[in-house]
Amino acid sequence: MRGHIRQRSPGHWAIILDLHKDGARKRKWHSFKGTKREAQAECARLITTMKEGSYVETNKLTVGQYLLDRLTQWEATNKIGHKTAERYRELINNQIIPHLGAKQLQKLKAFDIERWHNTLLASGRKDGAGGISARTIGHAHRVLSKALKEAARFDFVVKNVASTEKPPKVDREDEVQIVAEQRLKELLDKLKDRAIYPKAVLSLFAGLRRGELLALRWCHIDLDRKVLHVREALEETRTHGVLVKTPKSKAGRRDITLPNIVVETLGEHRKAQLEQRFRLGQGKLNDDDLLFPTLDGALPSPRAFSAEWADVAASIGMPEVTFHALRHTHASQLIDAGVDVVTIAKRLGHSGPSITLSVYAHLFRDNDARAATAINDALAKW
Repeated sequence: MRGHIRQRSPGHWAIILDLHKDGARKRKWHSFKGTKREAQAECARLITTMKEGSYVETNKLTVGQYLLDRLTQWEATNKIGHKTAERYRELINNQIIPHLGAKQLQKLKAFDIERWHNTLLASGRKDGAGGISARTIGHAHRVLSKALKEAARFDFVVKNVASTEKPPKVDREDEVQIVAEQRLKELLDKLKDRAIYPKAVLSLFAGLRRGELLALRWCHIDLDRKVLHVREALEETRTHGVLVKTPKSKAGRRDITLPNIVVETLGEHRKAQLEQRFRLGQGKLNDDDLLFPTLDGALPSPRAFSAEWADVAASIGMPEVTFHALRHTHASQLIDAGVDVVTIAKRLGHSGPSITLSVYAHLFRDNDARAATAINDALAKW
């Protein structure tokens, strides 16, 4: 395997590589800009990569073209769900393509990734009026890194340059919103006579995600045994509408023991639902009926529910409380009660305790004194 250089014009060179494959001779041409010595060094490097089997053929595929193609392949092969594909497409179109999309994939460097992060932090909003959160940058970075990892596997690039440059650190303490204990009673009192109250109670005291909550059917509820079975979740996309799917992870399929407030609330909700059905001439409830259907019995829209919650929260003077904050509050209650992290992870449907710790580590630190108390209590029994 040999190679040589040829000057095209001052400072511009052609690197010609002679390949021999299956008894046939083939040439590969590369353009190079620099001094003669630099061109010779690049020629030697390319020859070495070919001998080591790490040579990547030159192409002009752009970052944007490659990402959109990967997204199509991931969705077509069911490697990601419709909702995830929709989110990836938003990140690619809004956070990646405007800044890196036109760049040739093979010319993307770690320096470009660092500069991209800084640009997003400073002026990443679509209107250019300020930056975007470190959390969103991290999501976009992971999509790019996932695609570049596959690009290296498919020999489009030599390595995944996004793996060497980390996204900005997310401050979990600012990100996790908790309803303070002194405001929790106020929140429940203000919601008590509203239709949204049972949903709030389920999230606050069972830790359900929005999609899991809206997918609940009466066959998933055992009020006598005080157990709730999470078996389905709803997802909504612009392309496919509202669909029922299995939980987002294997751990998401779980059984949750219910405290009395949830059992009592669901009992009252079932009674109210039955009364409404009789008024409408719909008869008794079936096991497969939803806990929270639309008026015509159809699947509810998760997006519409989020909008409803925002309106209700604003109307009771607590607009800063998001619905997801209720789930965070439930986790905080468990941590404050000294429940071990493995049990908390299972109850929340996390794939492992490491996820729970990554989200709520600061809450565990705040309650570190409880660890010492627990040890003292255990030793006192010896």
